[in-house]
Amino acid sequence: EVQLVESGGGLVQAGGSLRLSCAASGFNFDDYVIGWFRQAPGKEREGVSCISSSDGKTYSSDSVKGRFTISSDNAKNTVYLQMNSLKPEDTAVYFCAADALQFDYRDPTRCTPNEYDYWGQGTQVTVSS
Repeated sequence: EVQLVESGGGLVQAGGSLRLSCAASGFNFDDYVIGWFRQAPGKEREGVSCISSSDGKTYSSDSVKGRFTISSDNAKNTVYLQMNSLKPEDTAVYFCAADALQFDYRDPTRCTPNEYDYWGQGTQVTVSS
C-alpha cells in the first residue's frame, strides 16, 4: 500500500523558515517523482516543487524559486521541502504526492496536481504577518 506522510508544518512569522518532510512507503521510491503541492483557502491546488528520485532533477514554481528547496534522501525514502523567507501568501495546506510519470524538470506541467496519483493527508503551514 502506497503511503505518504507529511510532517513539519506549523505557524511561523513572515521571514521565518520551516522544513517539511514527506516519508514514503509501499512503492519503489527510486522510480517515482515526488512533488510538493499546496492549497490555500478558496484556491485551487498548485504545484510548488517536484523532484525526480532517480536523478535528483527538480522543478520549482516561480512563486517559490530562490526561497524553497526540494531535496530527496533516497536511503530514507523521504523528500524534504526547505522553506525560507516565508510570506503570508505561502499560507496553505501542503501536500506531497508521488507518481511514476515521465519527468522533465523544464516542463511545469510535470509538476501539476492532476499528474499525480498518490497523495498524503497534508500539513498546515500558516505564515503570520
